[in-house]
Amino acid sequence: MHNMLDLEKIDDCWTLFLDRDGVINVEKDQSYIFHYGEFVFYERGLEALSLLSEIFPRIVVVTNQKGVGKGLMTTEALTDIHEKMTAAVRTGGGRIDAIYYCDALSDDHPHRKPNPGMAFAAQQDIPGIDLSRSIMVGNNISDMEFGRNAGMYTVFLSTTSPAPALPHPSIDMIFNNLYDFAKALHFR
Repeated sequence: MHNMLDLEKIDDCWTLFLDRDGVINVEKDQSYIFHYGEFVFYERGLEALSLLSEIFPRIVVVTNQKGVGKGLMTTEALTDIHEKMTAAVRTGGGRIDAIYYCDALSDDHPHRKPNPGMAFAAQQDIPGIDLSRSIMVGNNISDMEFGRNAGMYTVFLSTTSPAPALPHPSIDMIFNNLYDFAKALHFR
């Protein structure tokens, strides 16, 4: 049985995992972000990442990127988006410590969310990650299942679709957006 997430318990042992599209930036409906010119941070998104950087010693982005696997964009284009996104976050006073993406087309690939492969890869690469003291923030049920499959707590953002009713087996908390989540943590 999963204990409920208690924001009061979050300290500098915790790790934050974030989905990208629909969490950090505005999701492109039924399509992919092909270049940085299409990448739009959510309003107060940079402020949210700045606040979260004060709380979490490790912030990891985990994102499915089928557009690369389909040949609709190159790995170089994705890398450019991520480098510019990370630089903008730094300029805004925040940070992203690592980015993991899965470009596999097959839903059963171990790294494709909701499968937990990217979380396990991050845990191997980055010292200090304890998945039982980690939170996955996303805007899809597959993000929540990814978090659960890796043994994490989950926060659903209702940025792109209405929030499911709680209690939900894969969701611990629901917020309107990343800023509201950051604010709730900051003012606890």
